[in-house]
Amino acid sequence: MDSTPEDPKSLTEEQWRERLTAEQFHILREAGTERAYTGKYDKFYENGEYMCAACGTRLFISAAKYNSGCGWPAFTRPAEAETVEERRDISFGMIRTEVLCGKCGSHLGHVFPDGPPEEGGLRYCINSAALEFVPEGE
Repeated sequence: MDSTPEDPKSLTEEQWRERLTAEQFHILREAGTERAYTGKYDKFYENGEYMCAACGTRLFISAAKYNSGCGWPAFTRPAEAETVEERRDISFGMIRTEVLCGKCGSHLGHVFPDGPPEEGGLRYCINSAALEFVPEGE
């Protein structure tokens, strides 16, 4: 499911604005964040896959999603390691690890070391607006 046939990393800001809603553009392309507890996938637990809202890349699966109580969808791991990139984020006076789509470079959220220990100890805290859900079997 790739809605962006050309190399998404080569798209201009104007092309991204045409493809995304204003909220998606702010989060995915400007590293914004939706308000806690407002995203459509925060308390959403259907079976399926979560794709990048910018380029359609499969990022997370429902089996890795859990209720962390943080106010954003939380996952213990990406669908495959190469589908996400991580980089140091020192914005807002904090040191965090930013999570980006491995294909288009869009901002997804952050990863923290306070996830379930039995699942590897990571919490991928991801903005709902950065994701599109595809139900199992579709």
